[in-house]
Amino acid sequence: MMKNNNLKELFEDVNFDFSEPAEGHRERFLEKLNSGNSSAKRKSGVRGLWAPFIGIAASLALVLFLAGNIFNSGSFKKSGDLASVSPEMKQTQEFYSTLIENELKEIQEVNSPETDAIVKDALKQMEKLDAEYEKLKKDLLKSGKDNRVIHAMINNFQQRIDLLNNVLTQIEEIKSIKNQNHENNII
Repeated sequence: MMKNNNLKELFEDVNFDFSEPAEGHRERFLEKLNSGNSSAKRKSGVRGLWAPFIGIAASLALVLFLAGNIFNSGSFKKSGDLASVSPEMKQTQEFYSTLIENELKEIQEVNSPETDAIVKDALKQMEKLDAEYEKLKKDLLKSGKDNRVIHAMINNFQQRIDLLNNVLTQIEEIKSIKNQNHENNII
């Protein structure tokens, strides 16, 4: 009996509020849920497909580089590029360079007066990342294939690709907003 009394005392002061949600709550909730799904579907397009490949390529490049360091103690070229480290790093550099080049071409193709400011800002940020990469090339020469510098160089490539992907996403959003406004003006 003592245990039952303790339980009653425990729950006596607790207020169980069973009020109903406001009118239209379910519809608003479902609308928000559906709008979240549509934006997730939009983002999982072609650019969403590159993300796993980029991560895999970076991981593979790092593993191949480490394996190359163990089995290959050949001469180190004076360029300081990733390509000068090993054949695997050359492939990695070519992969990222090609991907960045394609993204830049796509941005130039879809650029419009409404998105010009975003593109110019992105190009300034790309120049900063390029300057940072040049410093990393010098650091790579000084350090003699330091894994941290190589990882920073790969990270620099990934930052550039992320920047370009974000710009393309923003351009798509601006165009969709413009199209929606145009459709609303027609109606």
